[in-house]
Amino acid sequence: MSNIPQDLYYTEEHEYVKKTEDTSVVQIGITDYAQGELGDVVYVDLPKLGSTFARMEVFGTIEAVKAVSELYCPLAGTVVEVNTALENDPALVNRDPYGDGWMIKLRVKSPKELDQLLGSSAYAGHIGE
Repeated sequence: MSNIPQDLYYTEEHEYVKKTEDTSVVQIGITDYAQGELGDVVYVDLPKLGSTFARMEVFGTIEAVKAVSELYCPLAGTVVEVNTALENDPALVNRDPYGDGWMIKLRVKSPKELDQLLGSSAYAGHIGE
């Protein structure tokens, strides 16, 4: 059974959104379920600081031993921080997807877009748990 924290928001494509102390900035990564499905993550391609994305636009890729998957930006906004630790240790995504394995921090254009994401129970239903 996957770890699905109740305080996060989720996409059907298996990204999560976590609020930060700065109410206009969120942390984004992939879910525990997604990293489990991918298997051993060997490379993560993330955007540069200052990149802007529309809601559900591809912001990078994640490569595992068996597959390469696109990463979708759950909300429109501008990248204000990139987890550079993933360059040297992409397996952080496997070990701690909601902690040290986060991918980007985004300054959100419209906080109301959070309402379009799934809550923990809806996401659990989406993945059949």
